[in-house]
Amino acid sequence: MKQAGSPTPAANHVAAGAAEANLNAERAALIALDWGTTSLRAYLFDAAGKVLATRASTAGIMNLPRSAEQGGFDAAFDDTCGPWLEHASALPVIAAGMVGSAQGWMEAPYVDAPASADALVAGIVRVKAACGATLHIVPGVLQRGELPNVMRGEETQIFGALGDDGDDGDSAGTRRRALIGLPGTHAKWAVVQAGRIERFQTFMTGEVFAALREHTILGRTMVTPDRPDTEAFLHGVSIAREKGQAGVLATIFSARTLGLTGQLTREQQPDYLSGLLIGHELAGLEAVLRQQHNSLAGESLRLIGNEALCERYRLALALYGCTQAELVKHATERGLWRVASQAGLVNPAPQAARAG
Repeated sequence: MKQAGSPTPAANHVAAGAAEANLNAERAALIALDWGTTSLRAYLFDAAGKVLATRASTAGIMNLPRSAEQGGFDAAFDDTCGPWLEHASALPVIAAGMVGSAQGWMEAPYVDAPASADALVAGIVRVKAACGATLHIVPGVLQRGELPNVMRGEETQIFGALGDDGDDGDSAGTRRRALIGLPGTHAKWAVVQAGRIERFQTFMTGEVFAALREHTILGRTMVTPDRPDTEAFLHGVSIAREKGQAGVLATIFSARTLGLTGQLTREQQPDYLSGLLIGHELAGLEAVLRQQHNSLAGESLRLIGNEALCERYRLALALYGCTQAELVKHATERGLWRVASQAGLVNPAPQAARAG
């Protein structure tokens, strides 16, 4: 029998949580935010670049708890990071992503490509939160030209995917070229040379898939399968690669006609369409690389993003002759830590551990 007056299990849990928060606050050196359109993720770092704690919220810039005019950004920041700031109010804060867009808390103007980590640091803008903390917002990158291209948030992930010194050099200290892919709603492919984002392409693959699936006749005959159908997916990639010369508009209707002729089941059609679109994306990337006298065949590249999606890309890339596609984990937090370090927001401990 529990003695009268003894702490309840719930009270013990709360006390343990408070003690852990106090311990983390004592070791904390930086708060870093990955603040996008639909979500906010916060990281608490120690002086060695190790993540002590994380917090996640659905309060992206388009889903704030109240309007921006009514203090929505402050409210989202307080809800997510308030417990940390209660114990360590003077912590520096860095943020990357859509929080620096024209619709964000404060606009951080794009820096031009080619862009180095130092260029990002030089472009940081600062906004004072109601709680007294100062957010240092990382700018995105703009590639000028007849077909301009932009990224926000991916630039920080890219620098997080490079070597610890950011130069991505080999054992002899030679800076080498890197191809980095970031699959997703708006997939990015960036060429990095000498520690700079030299150029990049955007493919609206994920958003187009969702639009076709949900808002066109193609989705009418589709049924979401219990598990991914790799065979149907690779069939779509192969069609894009081998029969897609007329372009994506000439091939996507096959997602319906192959069903009508009994060559694809209703459950196979979504994975086939996914493979078809990713296949066309990679065909487009291959065409761009060939203009630069390169090719996906034999390419050694890195992928950043959702592990299951990156695995799909690895399978698709193999059909294009690329069998060396490495998944980079913790690129976001590593990139935030690196930019914060170069901005002088933290003084990394000797032989700092890799973030994460």
